[in-house]
Amino acid sequence: MIVIVDYKMGNLGSVKNMLKKIGAPSVISSDPIQIAKATKIILPGVGSFNRAMESINHLKLKEVLNEAVLINNTPILGICLGMQLMTNISEEGDQAGLGWIDGKCIKFRSKHLRIPHMGWNYIHVEDQIAMANGLNKESKFYFVHSYFVSLNDSSNLLFSTRYGNKFCSAFHHKNIFGVQFHPEKSHKFGMQFLTNFINY
Repeated sequence: MIVIVDYKMGNLGSVKNMLKKIGAPSVISSDPIQIAKATKIILPGVGSFNRAMESINHLKLKEVLNEAVLINNTPILGICLGMQLMTNISEEGDQAGLGWIDGKCIKFRSKHLRIPHMGWNYIHVEDQIAMANGLNKESKFYFVHSYFVSLNDSSNLLFSTRYGNKFCSAFHHKNIFGVQFHPEKSHKFGMQFLTNFINY
C-alpha cells in the first residue's frame, strides 16, 4: 500500500486523487505502524520548513521514516516542501532536515524574477533512469516555491529547470526521490511521473 504521510501540512487530497486516477490505491496516514508497513511512501508538503520539521518531530515520525527509508529501502517520493525536508537544512529556518540528501535549500535571489516561482515550467532530464520514462524537454510541470535545493553531490541530480539560473527540480539517491514541482497538479506529465514512481 502507498502511504501519503500526513504531518498536518500539504495537499494530501490532491495527491491521493491523482494516484486514484492512475489506478494506485493509497491511504493518508500519520500512524507510524501504517507508515512502517508501506510499500511506497509519499511525503508531500506546502508551507514552512521549520514548521514541517517541528510537526514531524512532534508526531514522532522521523524515526519510523528513517527506518523505512534508510534500513528497509522503501521507495519514497518527496513533493515540493517534502523534497526540501529530505536535505540537511534550509535558509528558511534553523531546524535540521531529514538529512537523506546532501544539500541545502536556498532562496531565489533576483531583482528580475518574480518570487515565488509559480506556474508551468519545463524540465531537462539529467539522468535517464526509469523514473524519467516518457519525459523529455517538452515535459512541463506546475511549480510554486520560493526556495530550491542546492545539491552537494551532482550525481543526485535527476531533473533541472531554468528560472533565471538552472536549479534542481528533481533529485534521486537509491530509493529516495524528490521533486520541486507538483506532479498532482501537472496533468499528463504528472501522471506519467507518478506512474514511473509506482512502477519503480
